[in-house]
Amino acid sequence: MSTSTLLQRISTHGGFNFIVTNRLPRRAATRFMAWFSRIEQPVVRDLSIWIWQLFGGSLNLDEAKKSAFTSVHDCFVRELRPGVRPIDRSPETVISPCDAIVGECGVVRDGQLVQAKGITYGLADLLTDRALADSCRNGVFATLRLTSTMYHRFHAPYDCRIDEVIYLPGDTWNVNPPTLARKAGVFCLNERAIIVTRLVGMPASVLLVPVAAILVAGIHLEFCDMTFNLESIGPRRLGCRARAVKGEELGHFRHGSTIVVLGTPGLILAA
Repeated sequence: MSTSTLLQRISTHGGFNFIVTNRLPRRAATRFMAWFSRIEQPVVRDLSIWIWQLFGGSLNLDEAKKSAFTSVHDCFVRELRPGVRPIDRSPETVISPCDAIVGECGVVRDGQLVQAKGITYGLADLLTDRALADSCRNGVFATLRLTSTMYHRFHAPYDCRIDEVIYLPGDTWNVNPPTLARKAGVFCLNERAIIVTRLVGMPASVLLVPVAAILVAGIHLEFCDMTFNLESIGPRRLGCRARAVKGEELGHFRHGSTIVVLGTPGLILAA
């Protein structure tokens, strides 16, 4: 067994991973990473990316728009080359907003969503807005997990108007499978933003809820040029009159995390 494989097995072992990534000072570690990842020094950059690949697994940079990066942060938030992700333009299809692993998906039943097997959480607790929660009751949801080595930008799932953004400050629990299986209501505890979109030409809405986590140094929203991080004041409601076409970039994480996608009744999940 190679050293790389052994390290990956240790780092992904459920109990070990949960303790190491959640019992350390999460907020302090996140602030440190926000600073450290921006160091523009070649030795620091190259060694950090090497360690990242060693523990995180496959880091495919062949699809990146540029081939050289100034820092680890620059690599984290890399753009893709044009045409690497062809967009399904068919009018009946709402696309995924990001590269991700589907953690859970299904119908919102009795105001509850599935976090992990045997663990649920409340839609109203996630959104903290009764009217928004009611609009998605009996709708559909999908939990999209972005691992650390994935492309970290997210995009409009359909031609849409963006009416409002709600920012909710919170904790920085890890949102990986070991944590989701052990800690209830993680998405409701962590820092997050709620992007309220109205689909153009469809009697439906989609809510995107980017959820930050440990080492995530911020959520940047491109359409309103806002960045939220541990220093941001909240809760806050931001009205906006933005428009986006399907596939247009909406924002990015400063590290891997999760987006909970909520659709109002009438939308159907499909593979």
